[in-house]
Amino acid sequence: WEAMDVFANFLIGLREGLEAALVVGILVAYLVKSGHRDLLPRVWAGVGIAVVVSLAAGAALTYGPRGLSFEAQEAIGGVLSIVAVGFVTWMIFWMARTSRQLKGELEGRMNTAIIAGGASLTILATLAVGREGLETALFLWAAAQATGNSTQPLLGGALGIATAIVLGVLIYRGALRLDLGKFFRWTGAFLVVVAAGVLAYGVHDLQEAGILPGLNNLAFDVSDTIPPSSWYGTLLKGTFNFSPSTTWLELIVWVAYLVPVLTLFILSVRRPYPVASTPPSMPAHAAR
Repeated sequence: WEAMDVFANFLIGLREGLEAALVVGILVAYLVKSGHRDLLPRVWAGVGIAVVVSLAAGAALTYGPRGLSFEAQEAIGGVLSIVAVGFVTWMIFWMARTSRQLKGELEGRMNTAIIAGGASLTILATLAVGREGLETALFLWAAAQATGNSTQPLLGGALGIATAIVLGVLIYRGALRLDLGKFFRWTGAFLVVVAAGVLAYGVHDLQEAGILPGLNNLAFDVSDTIPPSSWYGTLLKGTFNFSPSTTWLELIVWVAYLVPVLTLFILSVRRPYPVASTPPSMPAHAAR
């Protein structure tokens, strides 16, 4: 049942990776169609920088806290888990709001970057892809902390990213048509539930560190009914970060996050999207 842990993080890697792949595909396609194929190396340089920065961030998160006291490690883990939830929540709503306008928005920025010349395209690609990479590194690290297993979340995330790259190439080449609206809606709802569990675990870390009270004030303890080592306990832990022994503060935070955020997300994806305007085309002789 470690497979469920892999699956949950596979979806995280797939969603974040597909966002990044779509961004790269839009940037590359626009340069090719507008006659600026010679500027492609600048975009790929930005993508490479973003990947290196994301990997470095993941390594820093993994190895940075080692050697610190237990309380310090728990405090860092709790704070970063909460930060990860904040980033992922923002990402979910941002994509729900802009998924149908993403192409026009990026092409407009490409126009500006081409006119500006210099390193503008590299910076644009670095920021566009790096945001997804940093979010992925932070959330996968938080998932690894919550499950107490560093291998399965990373394996699931890596498989998701690899799948996203393949899908991105197929979409770019026109070999695959994917209903991105439905994809981001379903994965967004799932990630809200996962994020609620990560947030509760982050609160538990802060309780372990002595920063928040109520560590021994349990709302429920169903460890006898749902043993953490059982297949269903592992399933719930790996998928939703469910803890059989949950404090009142963890439960309150979980409900306070899940109910309003999931409600707002459902309402946001049911609203009609505004029609995105098409940016003016860039002539091939524009400044480089």
